[in-house]
Amino acid sequence: MRKLVIALATLVLSGAVLAQAPYPNRQIRGVIPWPPGQATDLVGRVISQKLTDVLGQPVVPDNKAGAGGMMGTDFAAKAPADGYTILFASSGPVTINPIVQKTPYDPERELVPVAKIGLSAYVLVTSPTFPATNVRELVALVKANPGKYSFSSSGTGATAHLVSEWFNMRAGLTATHVPYKGSAPALTDVASGQIAYTLETVAGTMPLVRGGRLRAYGTSIARPSALTPGIEPLATSLNLPGFDVGAWIGVMVAAGTPKAAVDRLSAAMATVMQAAEVRERLAGVGLEVDYAPADEFARYLKEQHARFADIVKRANIKVD
Repeated sequence: MRKLVIALATLVLSGAVLAQAPYPNRQIRGVIPWPPGQATDLVGRVISQKLTDVLGQPVVPDNKAGAGGMMGTDFAAKAPADGYTILFASSGPVTINPIVQKTPYDPERELVPVAKIGLSAYVLVTSPTFPATNVRELVALVKANPGKYSFSSSGTGATAHLVSEWFNMRAGLTATHVPYKGSAPALTDVASGQIAYTLETVAGTMPLVRGGRLRAYGTSIARPSALTPGIEPLATSLNLPGFDVGAWIGVMVAAGTPKAAVDRLSAAMATVMQAAEVRERLAGVGLEVDYAPADEFARYLKEQHARFADIVKRANIKVD
């Protein structure tokens, strides 16, 4: 009888362990809530390939695009909480959208952080013909002419819009927001001089800066970056302490996923992010590697939510 009890206990314990962590030969779905070719998609594919090697089981990218990243994010949030569905999450659908509009999911309640992958800095740019040769001259010019100048963004309530609004607040600028449907047309009209300035991602701006179509004045993250050589952080060039923001990308899973599964995925991500080829490929899509484990990522997400909620409130931003 005693042996039977021990055997049953062992069986139950073994089943519990299997339920708490992914195990070999079962496929993990890597949900990418954006279409192929977008930055999160490229990052997701790089990470999926390396995670497959580290975990010893296939991690298969699965694009579920739509509604500005919200469709795929909602799918992952409501997936079985077993560690076999991971979300390549990003700042727009997880941090920004729930603040500015109604979303079908609650990221704080339905998603759990696994690891932060990196940040995409925003670069302050103008046309090369704009009458300011450095960032202090730009600020002085716009500040002296409140309401005269305009700034563009990829859309009302987009991360780029909020970053630009925060820059304006911190620098004391009053300018007119002109929203576009995407960053490409927003940058095109800045390059032509129709719009005075904007802050957009490294991936969007730096090819145009290198090609001479845009002039760069500073970056939104508070440390110099090899991705933006010679371009000083706005925090230091304008003495804006605490001005440190970027569009983040990370890995999350559905709330309720067993801690053992989250820990295993987080440990695997730590190994993945140490690989030189991963760092090189992420740099190629304009992403500054900024790995953080689950607990640090969770704190970061809370800070980001508080910051952007304050920006939205102060700028009275509303998305219809």
